[in-house]
Amino acid sequence: MAPPLNVLQIVPSIALVYGGPSQMVRGLSAGLANAGAAVTVLTTDSNGDIDQPPLQVPLNQPVPTDGYQIRYFRCAPFRRYKFSAGLLNWLWAHGADYDIAHIHALFSPVSSLAAAIARRRRLPYILRPLGTLDPADLQKKRQLKQIYAAVLERPNIAGAAALHFTSAQEAKISERFGATTRDLVLPLGVSPTAQRSQIEPYQRFNLPRDRPLLLYMSRIDPKKGIELLIPALETLIAEDVPFHLVLCGANPQDRAYETRIREQIAASPLGDRATLTGFVSGDLKAALLAAADVFVLPSYYENFGIAVAEAMMAGKPVVISNGIHIWEGVSSSESGWVIPTEVGPLTDALREALSQPAERQRRGGNAKHYAETHYSWDAIAQKRVHNLQRDLSA
Repeated sequence: MAPPLNVLQIVPSIALVYGGPSQMVRGLSAGLANAGAAVTVLTTDSNGDIDQPPLQVPLNQPVPTDGYQIRYFRCAPFRRYKFSAGLLNWLWAHGADYDIAHIHALFSPVSSLAAAIARRRRLPYILRPLGTLDPADLQKKRQLKQIYAAVLERPNIAGAAALHFTSAQEAKISERFGATTRDLVLPLGVSPTAQRSQIEPYQRFNLPRDRPLLLYMSRIDPKKGIELLIPALETLIAEDVPFHLVLCGANPQDRAYETRIREQIAASPLGDRATLTGFVSGDLKAALLAAADVFVLPSYYENFGIAVAEAMMAGKPVVISNGIHIWEGVSSSESGWVIPTEVGPLTDALREALSQPAERQRRGGNAKHYAETHYSWDAIAQKRVHNLQRDLSA
């Protein structure tokens, strides 16, 4: 019998405050372990870039978690960039003990240097860009990224066994800086968000029971299209369309933007039709998903959209933009409404979704079925282990 595949997952932070990337690494690691792989996650104790204390975890020792292990290292000295010399030193010393590394994030110093170390130590590695190769994302700090790419990321991309994209659209539009790559398109998985407690979100947040709940559950960030959502909802208020917005999220990297959005909502007609919960996770997150009638995320660009997949798994119809790269599946399965990133079409889709309970129920059922058949972690991980074993033995 062949020994289990020995896999390293390397990610700057696994704290849930960072949202989708952290959830993905946790879910994939558990799925790979269930499929028979031995998985170690290397990460830092970072728990936000500005005002949060580090994770309270043991450092540089294996922490058993859901069938795999995590090794946390001190995030220092550059907290915002989640750097860790300890992590890189450990990888240099022990990387050769593994069959392959899966490195998450580009343009992140610890990930970039981990890929460089993997090349030097002849450890095959896969890179997951997390949308950082999207032309729209590359426009942010463009000159700095061009220099960074020339020095670090182009050699890392050229030396990778594969680039892991989460949708065909992400792979199609992504920049390679002239390198020839093998592309691996593997969607992200989600797990059913079953409640294990009796959290009652209506009482906890004093939510109204006489109107549909519209749920936004993602980071509060300019790319998420919140500034399209606010005027769309103001129009629906003027039309007397009943709804209540539950906005769940924060921005641990840009508190000023988060504060500006909160103040904008408070000063608008939306102020008494919205509840802002901050970041949520676990049973509270599951309870809010269960209570919601419609999920909305009008992002300008999103390489996958893990929050959308979670809402679909919970049986919720979604209103999303065509900037979210799983939009074609949502559209073809009639799991919700897909719109361009414009206020008018968003307003129209929300009006229809909020005004038609039977159609919400039909599309929510479609969403759950589609998510169960396409975004199951165990099915994704089983396929991934098989492919890795095939590739490494070739």
